[in-house]
Amino acid sequence: MLITLLRTFSIRFVTGFLFPGSLGLGRNLIRNSHKFSPLLLMLGLAAGSFFLSGQTGLASTNALSIVLSDNQVVLSWPATVTNYVLQTATNLPATAWNPVSNTVAVVNGYATVTNSISQPQQFYQLSQVSPPVIPAGMVLIPAGSFTMGDTLDGIPDAVPATNVTVSAFYMDVNLVSSNQWRSVVAGATNYVFDNAGLGQATNQPVQTVSWYDVVKWCNARSQQAGLTPVYYTDAGLTQIYTNGDIDAVYPNWGANGYRLPTEAEWEKAARGGLSGQRFPWGNIINESLANYLGSTSSYSYDSGPTGYNSIGISNGSQPYTSPVGSFAANGYGLYDMAGNLYEWCWDWYDPSPFPAGSAYLGGTDPRGPASGYFGYRVLRSGPWNGTAGSSRCAARSFSTPNSPNGSIGFRCVIGL
Repeated sequence: MLITLLRTFSIRFVTGFLFPGSLGLGRNLIRNSHKFSPLLLMLGLAAGSFFLSGQTGLASTNALSIVLSDNQVVLSWPATVTNYVLQTATNLPATAWNPVSNTVAVVNGYATVTNSISQPQQFYQLSQVSPPVIPAGMVLIPAGSFTMGDTLDGIPDAVPATNVTVSAFYMDVNLVSSNQWRSVVAGATNYVFDNAGLGQATNQPVQTVSWYDVVKWCNARSQQAGLTPVYYTDAGLTQIYTNGDIDAVYPNWGANGYRLPTEAEWEKAARGGLSGQRFPWGNIINESLANYLGSTSSYSYDSGPTGYNSIGISNGSQPYTSPVGSFAANGYGLYDMAGNLYEWCWDWYDPSPFPAGSAYLGGTDPRGPASGYFGYRVLRSGPWNGTAGSSRCAARSFSTPNSPNGSIGFRCVIGL
């Protein structure tokens, strides 16, 4: 059914509602959008005409509406409709639908987009985005702002606390295990690692790995998973970092491969959605919550007991690491974000006063300063042989990138 209404000006409005079971045009056109599941309405601007066509989804034909405003169109739909994207095409049937990148504003309960009329014909549709596939062994860390730094104990290199915004990313649920490390190294052709990496057992975290080797390992893991490596040795991002101890590493932040977390990403993830707490779970620590060196006389927030954690002593020899995932996860589903091992981060380390690029200056997706204090890279979390203070979410440590030891491990992230 098509109803034509002529106006006194040159643009002709043609509006048609195709309900399920009526004309097949709308259904066929929407099926051509093979990357998405359709909502209800597809709307087109063709040869000066607007078209609406219906499909199963919402009960109301008002799901997507269009209004002409000078040389622009204003498209809107209920703000309660989520996981949908507005797309456009210039021909029907469309071989490809492109997302409309204009800013979405919520006006009186409706998501609203204003788009210029730039083509002789232009079609629109509101289509459902398939849920993201979370990589195996990872969890989604949602985008958002958080308070980074110490608000409780006056940690010298973590004050004053500041507001930081971080984009969404995926993070390994666990520290990289010894078995996982060795599997990737075994399949990494044309890679050279300085250290073999050690682990007390296959299900224990790998340790004694340098920052250089960890970054190269991320690239190898990416390639073996069919993903684009993140780290390169040239500004043009053509030479994948595979060997040598190189400080001038160039990251491709838009690549979909594995990489180290930035310091800001790590702290947001560690806090697990909590704010202003010492640890991922609250303000008090004990050895049933994390693998660390208890010292009840040194910290009022350490419930101990004093000494090494029995879970690590059971190894029989140092390092007293514990199997990955031995303690409860934080609010994001991450294990060992306090204790067990220090974790390498991407950022160069610098204390206060913080240089340009430091996460402690706030902002969105900070990636650290251009160089480090005495060439140090950031370490986060706390190790099996570190006291309660080192396991705080805001606590920072550092090491030279060529210094592997039995207190340092890592985990990977993937940017979105």
